[in-house]
Amino acid sequence: MMDKELFNALLESTAEAKEILQKKRKASRTFYIEEPDAKAIRTQLKLTQNEFAALLNISVNTLRNWEQGRRVPEGPAKVLLNVAKEYPDVLLKLGA
Repeated sequence: MMDKELFNALLESTAEAKEILQKKRKASRTFYIEEPDAKAIRTQLKLTQNEFAALLNISVNTLRNWEQGRRVPEGPAKVLLNVAKEYPDVLLKLGA
């Protein structure tokens, strides 16, 4: 069971979140994940589109859409591409 102090803190937090979404309050911190360049990362790894798509467990069509700018990677895909960019050896080791 939640105690009253914890419950009040939760209510205050949700009120703050609402104000942030309504642009009435500025968030205390923000996070920025760099937009990855899928083609540059694939080229750096010297992989074909088929190989890179298989390594990321995505369809080749998805990869092509990213590379041609028709779509952008979101969420976990964006993070995974940034990991591939910064730590290519880890990704290649996992795919082996």
